[in-house]
Amino acid sequence: MSKNSPSFTCTTCGASHRKWIGKCEGCGGWNTLIEEAPLSAGPKALGSKGRAIHLTDLATVGEAPPRASSGIEELDRVLGGGLVPASAILVGGDPGIGKSTLLLQAAASFSRHGVKCLYISGEEATAQVQMRAQRLGLTESPVALGAETNLRDILTTLDTERPGLAIIDSIQTMWLDTVDSAPGSVSQVRAAAHELVTFAKRRGVAVILVGHVTKDGQIAGPRVVEHMVDTVLYFEGERGHQFRILRAVKNRFGPADEIGVFEMTGDGLQQVLNPSALFLSERGQPSPGSAVFAGIEGTRPVLTEIQALVAPSPLGTPRRTVVGLDSGRLSTILAVLEARCGIPFAGLDVFLNVAGGMRVTEPAADLAVAAALISAREDIAVPPETVLFGEISLSGALRPVSQTENRLKEAAKLGFSQAIAPKGSKLGQVEGMNVRQMPDLTAFVGEIFGAG
Repeated sequence: MSKNSPSFTCTTCGASHRKWIGKCEGCGGWNTLIEEAPLSAGPKALGSKGRAIHLTDLATVGEAPPRASSGIEELDRVLGGGLVPASAILVGGDPGIGKSTLLLQAAASFSRHGVKCLYISGEEATAQVQMRAQRLGLTESPVALGAETNLRDILTTLDTERPGLAIIDSIQTMWLDTVDSAPGSVSQVRAAAHELVTFAKRRGVAVILVGHVTKDGQIAGPRVVEHMVDTVLYFEGERGHQFRILRAVKNRFGPADEIGVFEMTGDGLQQVLNPSALFLSERGQPSPGSAVFAGIEGTRPVLTEIQALVAPSPLGTPRRTVVGLDSGRLSTILAVLEARCGIPFAGLDVFLNVAGGMRVTEPAADLAVAAALISAREDIAVPPETVLFGEISLSGALRPVSQTENRLKEAAKLGFSQAIAPKGSKLGQVEGMNVRQMPDLTAFVGEIFGAG
């Protein structure tokens, strides 16, 4: 049998290569490949038998997993209703966004609700974590604190203490003495995550792992770590805004698109129970280039303000700057406006922004984006009591979106009295809300802005 040859793995995207090259073919990063030891050939006696696994049928109904509440409603919402024992959770976010603050507050809250918590920091000394706890007013919470990076010692401590929740901050600082590579490498991160997840399942301990992110916003290290864990959460936000969004992108025990909203204050992170009111709190008098979008994030309706600015461009190629939305979606809407409605944007710089640092991924935001763009270009304000939602097709038609009634109820609760929605939407009964249904973008432009 031929000898296993070494492989080279990208530390950014996890792509594997047979030989070392300067530029990774997967992500295009330079000098990101490191050598990994070859895997063993596996059992030599291929004829040896393992044990038979227990099989069941699709009709078997198991009990719902028990959950422990943290007392923080926004965190429990994102987790799917609370913390599940023996679950593994991966939390990622930009440096300095507040991951350690959030998890320290979560550990203190869980411990006050009867869950034994152990917080292991591999990046800070215990004195630094204690200073943060003092600043947040958490010194009276019964949280066990440790500072260590040797995973063998950490697992021994967990096995001795048997906590209900263990927080590892962060997985990139952990190292195994059985893996011959530096901490933070692909091999170390993958091996450390595997050991911690296996321990969580075997001992019934819930484990939260903190992960660094790359410049593209993805959790650093091999993608296999995200497959190992039960839940993947991203902590998002802009440094210039006090809002922070905790978003679930994977959850085996709950919805995978739920969000929790927090506000960064001098006393730490405070949960926001009504995000719509917060995102619209700084909205002043109606002005051109502003439209309110009634969106859905997970199971909750959230109203956000879409802002647009259109100005003559001194450049040969006009600028298209987008914050909080997909730039490709903006290009599509601009093309539809020009081809179907006769509204050109050639020679004009276009700037688009979602107020409050929110990120919108719903296609239902198309109509609000189009309204903001036309409003900015024509210098005509959208009626201030109006919310908009609807998907724009390439033909210019408006397509209905889901959960229309929930969007309208949230808008009515915040004082909006008029909504513009695609024709054929299932409206339901919403008191005090006048809904105008539009068949296509041309009809919308002609009726709202007086142009066709």
